[in-house]
Amino acid sequence: MNNTQPLPLSDIASTTDLAALHAWMHHEYGPVVPVQLEEGVFAWMVIGYRELHHVLGSPAVYARSSTRWNGWERLPKESPLQMALAPMPSMLFAEGEDHRRRSTAVHNALEAVDPHELRTFVTRFADRLIDGFCGDGRAELRTRYAGRLPSLVLGRIYGFDDAEIEVLAKAMSVIFDSTGPEVFEAYTELTARFGAAIVDRRARPGADVISRLAADPIGYTDEQLIAELMGILGGGDRTTSEWIGNALRLMLTEERFSASFSGARSSVRDALAEVLWEDSPSQLNPGRFAAHDVELGGRHIREGDMVMLGYGAANRDPRVRGSQPQGMGANHAHLSFSHGKHACPHAAQGIAELIATTGIEVLLDRLPDIELAIDADQVRWRPSPWARGVVSLPVTFTPMSP
Repeated sequence: MNNTQPLPLSDIASTTDLAALHAWMHHEYGPVVPVQLEEGVFAWMVIGYRELHHVLGSPAVYARSSTRWNGWERLPKESPLQMALAPMPSMLFAEGEDHRRRSTAVHNALEAVDPHELRTFVTRFADRLIDGFCGDGRAELRTRYAGRLPSLVLGRIYGFDDAEIEVLAKAMSVIFDSTGPEVFEAYTELTARFGAAIVDRRARPGADVISRLAADPIGYTDEQLIAELMGILGGGDRTTSEWIGNALRLMLTEERFSASFSGARSSVRDALAEVLWEDSPSQLNPGRFAAHDVELGGRHIREGDMVMLGYGAANRDPRVRGSQPQGMGANHAHLSFSHGKHACPHAAQGIAELIATTGIEVLLDRLPDIELAIDADQVRWRPSPWARGVVSLPVTFTPMSP
């Protein structure tokens, strides 16, 4: 307990048995883990539920702007963390009154999305994706369904037409699933299209998220608005994709969810709720920086130190889980949407839940006899310290006409 030896981030990234890793970290390190990000670059990862709740609720102490970090000079220029930590003029990196204004603008823009219209969009895109493979009798759901549905829907609420949405969806897929120079190309493609869309919406506003943000009294510049749109899309697309994929994995591998396949829609919501505790799409975020020296979980945190948010491990904190090591049911006290002033906006949470719930329901309605095409223990998790998701989810079903 209270080990002082830094845990290499690469060890966390290469581990797929997160339950075992989290149990070991809690036992070996306690609520706060010293982590080595790169050679000579260190941070603190908060895995205690109470400690993380405290960090998230104390933005004056654990601040959001990465400009505060004391490790910039030691971070290699080629490190992938350079892009992840680069301060952007958006809600994600804002603090104080600036953050309040930006988060209010984003919440208002997303809250104005009509839920009935949104459900129609989700159903339409879900049907379109299923039409593409329903006649084959088999499909790989991670890439062909869960990985595409959220970006298609988010593109629609941004006000893009079908052709533009396809381009955006492919670019998002490259950004999240690739590691080569094509990532920068896809990022450039997205920012260029957002820039053009902003110019268009300022001239011809419509009933979409970009138009509402462009018209907000906050007075976004084009650069600020591009950063905000990228942040919303980046935060909502991948996490919702993994949420759908992880819930489908659970429903296809656990007998207690088999009722879902005969129409018990409550089981879809049960599976989605359980995933947020057990296999949260958001596992780790390098998102806070100490505003001054402070003690946390028995560790001395120095001013400017990076404090990483271990959502997945905190959700498994044995001090909180107690006699319920598995299955927290309808308990919504998980930290998968974060907490406090910098939590995922409530309107965004509602949109993500509607996309995930409707997407799974449409799939089960269209393909009621769907089954996993491999043994449950052959389903592999992608190694990543940041997100939790399966590599693939191959299924079989009775072929049907589109």
